[in-house]
Amino acid sequence: MKLTEKNPLGKTGLNVPQIIYGTSYLGNLYRALPYEDKLDLMQKWFECTEKPVVIDSAGKYGAGLALEIIGKGLDDLGVAPEDIIISNKLGWYRIPLEGDEPTFEPGAWADLENDAIQTFSYDGIVKCHEQGNSLLGGTYRAEVVSVHDPDEYLFAAIGDEDRAKRMEEILESYHALFDLKKEGKVKAVGIGSKDWKTIRDLYEHVRFDWVMLANSFTIFHHPSELLSFIEQLHRDGVGIINSAVFHGGFLTGGDLFDYQDISPASEKGRIIYPWRESFNRICTRHQVKPGDACIHFSMSHAAIVSMALNTSKPEKMKRNVEILHREIPDVFWAEMKSEGLIDPNYKYV
Repeated sequence: MKLTEKNPLGKTGLNVPQIIYGTSYLGNLYRALPYEDKLDLMQKWFECTEKPVVIDSAGKYGAGLALEIIGKGLDDLGVAPEDIIISNKLGWYRIPLEGDEPTFEPGAWADLENDAIQTFSYDGIVKCHEQGNSLLGGTYRAEVVSVHDPDEYLFAAIGDEDRAKRMEEILESYHALFDLKKEGKVKAVGIGSKDWKTIRDLYEHVRFDWVMLANSFTIFHHPSELLSFIEQLHRDGVGIINSAVFHGGFLTGGDLFDYQDISPASEKGRIIYPWRESFNRICTRHQVKPGDACIHFSMSHAAIVSMALNTSKPEKMKRNVEILHREIPDVFWAEMKSEGLIDPNYKYV
C-alpha cells in the first residue's frame, strides 16, 4: 500500500504527498543507527509513497550528518534527483568539533564528529544553504528552504533591544532566501515553528510560500484564533504542513509533553493528564488507536496539505500509510465533542 495522492503546496508549483518524512534520526538523534539501518529507512520512504518523496532535514541534525547520510543513501539507492524533494531548515553551520561533545544541544546527539553554530544573517543563511547542498554531495539539492526555529531564537532574547536585533537578523535571513528563489536556486521559502504565533508575527513582514505548524494544530490543541490564522493562510495561497501532532508522544502514551517533563500536579499537568485519560477511554470504547485519531485529526482541516512524521522504525512508516486509508467512525468524533475534548464547533470531523 502506497500514498499516491499529491496536494499542491500553495502556489509553489510543487505537489506533495500526505506524509513528509522527518530525518533527525539520520543525524544520530539520541542514538547512532548503523548506516545499513538508515539505508533501510530511506528505502522505506519509496516503498510507502509514490515519487517524488518529500523529506524534511536541517543542518542542525547531527551538525550536518543527516544531510550527508541523505546524499550518500539516495546515491546508493540509485534515486534520481527528480524523485526526491528535499526541504532544508537553515541557520546552523557546521564547524570542527573541538571538545568531547558538540556545544549545541548537549546530550541530544550521539557519536558526532562535528559541531555547529547558529548563524542568522543574510550572508550566514546563504553560507548555510551552500554548505547544505555540499553535504548532500552534489547530485541532490534542497529545493525547499526555511529558517530553523526562529521562535526559539526570539525567545532567547534578553530584553526588547536584543529581541529587535534578533528579529532583524531573521528578516535579513529571509531576504536572502527569497533572493535565492529569484535566482532559481530554490523553489519555495517557508517557516517552521513550535510557536504558531511567531509565524503569525513574522507573516506581517514575510509572505511565506509555505508554513509548518509544530505542536500547534492537534486533536488536543486547536484554538479558534489558530484556526482563523490557518484560514487566512489558506485564502492567501500559502501551503500548510502539520507536524508534531502527538505533542512529543504524550498523546500516545509518552512521558514528555512537547518534549518537556510536566508534573501531573502542575497547572498544565492538571489539564493534560485528565484530557489524555478521557481520550484513551473514548478510544478504547470505539476501538480507535490514539495515534490513528491524532493523525486523522491533524489532516482533517481542508487547508492542511501534508503532515510531517518522524520515525526510525520502518514498520511505523507502513502503519502511518495504512492509517490514512482507514476511516474513524463518526460516533468517535461525536463523543470527543460531547465530552469537550474537541471543540464542538470544529466542523471538519
